[in-house]
Amino acid sequence: MNVIKNKKTYYTISLGIIIFGMIMMIINGLNYGIDFTGGTSVQIKIGKMITVDEARKIVDEYDKEASIVHIGANKDEIMIRSKKDFTNDEINQIIDKFAKEYDIEEKEFQSEKFGPFMGKEIKKKALLSSFIAVIGMLIYISWRFEFKFAIAAIIALLHDVFITFSIYAIFKIPVNSAFIAAILTILGYSINDTIVIFDRIREELKLNPRKPLEEIINESIRKSLTRTINTSLTTLVAVLILYIVGVEDVKVLALPLIFGIVSGTYSSLFIASPIWYGLKNREKLKTKKA
Repeated sequence: MNVIKNKKTYYTISLGIIIFGMIMMIINGLNYGIDFTGGTSVQIKIGKMITVDEARKIVDEYDKEASIVHIGANKDEIMIRSKKDFTNDEINQIIDKFAKEYDIEEKEFQSEKFGPFMGKEIKKKALLSSFIAVIGMLIYISWRFEFKFAIAAIIALLHDVFITFSIYAIFKIPVNSAFIAAILTILGYSINDTIVIFDRIREELKLNPRKPLEEIINESIRKSLTRTINTSLTTLVAVLILYIVGVEDVKVLALPLIFGIVSGTYSSLFIASPIWYGLKNREKLKTKKA
């Protein structure tokens, strides 16, 4: 495995996804959920499982773009989430129509309205949390390794975040507060694999100081490959199971984690080390010219 030799291929794959995602984001924007845009959430206990299409016959009268998901252990409840600010009369009409259509004797429901102010607060706190996390990682890696390792690791982290955002923009997946929590989790998960590989590179440099840098990096990645893949696969399987069998609140958290785990593994192996290699080569060129 010659990661350094093929680094342009890896860069091209990542840049292709990110650029396409950014273009889609500029054209269509992100598909913000009601946590950010404001809107109405209505949860109704039907008493039996009905299809989304059946529920849409009623909900489409009020909002054709509303999301409808099953919740509850028996999938006998539905949650309607709309970006529209339904009036109390409209909420009662929706509930009454479901009660009449499915012979619901005792109406069990919950409704909640969201304001866009909440979304602004979430975004502000998410940006602040991410900034603090990145600065903390930059200081820690610089202290434990060197500043160039820290720069390469942070670029790899940004790669993972941009890849996840790009996928959400390309496929118009709703972005909600759980997505923000997932992004912060991805930052922590991705840096772990990157540090393991950097630690291996540092050990190889001590053992073989005269060995070409390219060979040291490739050897370090090769020795870390099995551990990295096994760790990522174990985590990925667990998150996939959560996504498949979990309730809706768990699924909206698991989905970005799936993308983040895959992207984080890819960047740890094929992005972070080549970036560090480029920074070291630039340093050598400057030293020779001086």
